[in-house]
Amino acid sequence: MTSEVRLAFAHPSERADATAASGALDRISVRDHIVDVEIGAFQAERGVTQRISFNIVVEVSPLTGPIDDDVDRILSYDKVTEAIAFELADERINLLETLAENVADRILLEPQAMRTFVRIEKLDRGAGALGVEIVRARGDAAVELVEPEDALRPQLVFLSNAAISSPNFKTWIDQLQATDQPLILCVGAADTAAPQTGHKMTQRRVDLLAVEQNAWVVASRDERCVVVETRTELEWAMRNDQICVWAPSKLVLDAVDGPSTELDDAVELAAWFASTFDVQEMIVIGADLPSATQVPLRVVGVDQAVL
Repeated sequence: MTSEVRLAFAHPSERADATAASGALDRISVRDHIVDVEIGAFQAERGVTQRISFNIVVEVSPLTGPIDDDVDRILSYDKVTEAIAFELADERINLLETLAENVADRILLEPQAMRTFVRIEKLDRGAGALGVEIVRARGDAAVELVEPEDALRPQLVFLSNAAISSPNFKTWIDQLQATDQPLILCVGAADTAAPQTGHKMTQRRVDLLAVEQNAWVVASRDERCVVVETRTELEWAMRNDQICVWAPSKLVLDAVDGPSTELDDAVELAAWFASTFDVQEMIVIGADLPSATQVPLRVVGVDQAVL
């Protein structure tokens, strides 16, 4: 078998390696990702689902500087699987060729993505796998990124310590979850005073860690609540119907235009975080409001319903 024929049936990662330019790029891959979906141009393919297999390789521009084991600095595998899920949910598609183009275009909208190999195969339309494979590079994509109307527009709620310990806690979670909006909970530090370091920058870290300790307390009160700290984790959790409890250290310390150094108002810190999303308001349960914030706030008493 010639090398050309072998490569024609090789995994996209081998195709990428064989066609790499002199300045080779890093690669991430998703292999044998199988989804049940209704797809196809034939009448026999309407009203039924079939298994579709995705094998995708994305060539990415190398990072400048150390990775620092930071998920927000890399192109996450979730972005690839989310591109697949979005295109499958957007509309019914007849052709694998159309689906492959749409998935490739969406992946290439990610800033680090330079080139992508997309192989899609139908697994239930015969004795073997029937599929297509395309290669697209940055600059080929002709579509604009269009998100669903409710994508990543969460409901943000600040919980005071009185609210965290309130018998109404689970009722509030039930009410908020019923709205079908992604839900992010924010808290301040516990009532116990945090250690004092006498040094501004180290005190900032201690104060942030005190908030995160309280976030774990919230997670212990309801198994639906998951503590998250990175933007990548937040996006994944919201798309997968998880209730997030925000652990602020990473996003605050990494922010170029972040909140004040003192962090002396927990509601103000949560409101700064809320301003990074497209939200109409943040609900504040059982706490006083700061004099001014970047997002509208609505206060709710610890004996009141949130909705």
